[in-house]
Amino acid sequence: MKKKLIAAVASIFCFGCSASAPEQAWKTITAEQTQELMETETDYIILDVRTEDEYNTGHVPKAICLPYDAINQETTSDFRTDQLILVYCRSGNRSKKACALLTDLGFTNVVDFGGISDWKGNIVK
Repeated sequence: MKKKLIAAVASIFCFGCSASAPEQAWKTITAEQTQELMETETDYIILDVRTEDEYNTGHVPKAICLPYDAINQETTSDFRTDQLILVYCRSGNRSKKACALLTDLGFTNVVDFGGISDWKGNIVK
């Protein structure tokens, strides 16, 4: 009886719950798709969210170094909220965190292309 009561209460609290994860507020594409996008778009920002030392070892051409833990209202004040922002890091973990921060700040056109380890294009050193 006690197990049935617990199950009933649990089902009441979970009524309307969904097992699927909430939709993320940014897009995720491959590095290859990003290169194609960069050939067709002109008004975009490329954010390298690694540390400055990592950035200096090699980065995507025209990328701006803005470490993910420095992303805030002040450091992004020169960006338009609707501007295409392409984000990457070393392997993809920090870029996801950066995209979450950017969308929390109100940016609406944020794209995560993972890590520079997947980048097949030119690297600036």
